[in-house]
Amino acid sequence: MKRVYVSPQVCIGCKLCELACQLEHSESKDLILAVRNEEPQGLLPRNTVEENDWITASLNCRHCERPYCVQACISGALYKDRETGRVLYDEKQCVGCWSCLMACPYGAVKQHPLRDKIIKCDLCPDREIPACVSACPNNALEYREEGDEEVSECSI
Repeated sequence: MKRVYVSPQVCIGCKLCELACQLEHSESKDLILAVRNEEPQGLLPRNTVEENDWITASLNCRHCERPYCVQACISGALYKDRETGRVLYDEKQCVGCWSCLMACPYGAVKQHPLRDKIIKCDLCPDREIPACVSACPNNALEYREEGDEEVSECSI
């Protein structure tokens, strides 16, 4: 399964990946309207650029082989799609218990700012390449098949 991989050594912390994600998940598909009108209503990017001294990296759901978030979900709102391998989220099923948020070792599951729900990366299912990857000017994000087994197993 294809996943988004980050190379912190080339990430410049520009946060264009966050803006691209936010725009992709907006209703208007217009950056100005999304930030001005939809952000106050709870529109957030599903990834976050983390900074630690001079190191920056985009943090998003790793769509793990054995996802702890899915195991922790008491309502079945998070589940692994057997065909695509993606960790999917059904907001209607979510009861807002935050178990998934606590279980994710990467901090990739976020609390929605206005509802007792979560938000997480969905790999932009309507796109061939996720918006964050397309927007990265430094190629710090890659969307590819092979990867580090440690990441795909949800182990730290």
